[in-house]
Amino acid sequence: MSTGHRPVAVIAGGRGFIGAAVAEAFEADGFDLRYIGRSAGIGWNDGDAIKRAVDGADVVLNFAGRSVNCRYTDQNRHEILSSRLSTTRSLREAMKSADRPPRVWLNASTATIYRQAMDRPQTEATGEIGSGFSVDVATAWESELFAESLPDTRRVALRMAIVIGDGPATQMLLTLARYGLGGTQYDGWCPPHRRYRGIGAHPTGPRTAPWYRTGGRQKFSWVHIDDVVAAIRVIRDDDRLTGPINIASPNPSDNRTLMQTLRKVVGAPFGLPTRRWMLEIGMWTLRTESELILKSRWVLPGTLTDAGFTFAHGDLEAALTGVFRSHDTHSGVPHVTAARSTRDVA
Repeated sequence: MSTGHRPVAVIAGGRGFIGAAVAEAFEADGFDLRYIGRSAGIGWNDGDAIKRAVDGADVVLNFAGRSVNCRYTDQNRHEILSSRLSTTRSLREAMKSADRPPRVWLNASTATIYRQAMDRPQTEATGEIGSGFSVDVATAWESELFAESLPDTRRVALRMAIVIGDGPATQMLLTLARYGLGGTQYDGWCPPHRRYRGIGAHPTGPRTAPWYRTGGRQKFSWVHIDDVVAAIRVIRDDDRLTGPINIASPNPSDNRTLMQTLRKVVGAPFGLPTRRWMLEIGMWTLRTESELILKSRWVLPGTLTDAGFTFAHGDLEAALTGVFRSHDTHSGVPHVTAARSTRDVA
């Protein structure tokens, strides 16, 4: 951190689930905060103001981007990609022309960048990049982050797993369990559609949605929001940490165990097992996509583990129970809704 003055953190997308938690932590650490975003602070169409904001800042954090918790219509697909690329590009251009560029830039990314994995875990060193819409978005996002030379700024892509907390991903899972849909979810055949086809200059993957025979054992990589914040603090302060970094619990689960745990947490007496074609109907009703819970994400935090980082939340049941009880305490009613955030990253 800088000395002799209060350090400055620029936060883009700081009003969403993850961004708000990080902003609160940085403020507690003594940072002055400058916000960039649609709802507060500096607007994305004001390039001069963005340049002034990053000039002299110690840290820049970017969580901006349209939520992936939606149907992948053509319009939404375009917005998911363009919102990530345009905001990241704007920040990079501002830093490139700054007289005093920030020493570190932490940009959101996603563990979904890795392939469907049931054979072995994916780390930064040994992981294999996947294909299709979500992967194309992630790879284009990271390419925008690491484009051009910024010799005075350390850059990190935060490849986050599904974040457990009072955000849209956890809310969706708890909602499924409460309404009797908390059984094992089996990937398999589904009516062909093209929503998962590749996107961008060089689209990858098949033109129709792929499916796999997972037997309900597709991997579920997750991380508690408190560990996300703690990891970001460590990355911020450790100049050795650079490039893509996985932020995921070292204790991944699988779908069968996840759904069993969710039923226990919400007190659901049963959970209807669902095949892919059935789940597609349910996801259409919730206006989201089955890929968010059917893709086998098996991600381990190799870089953080090697750096000595310790995750405070290693037990999935305890993590989900804490979120569920906290939500009920604050809402006053034992009900969970499928809330959305325009800044959530999956």
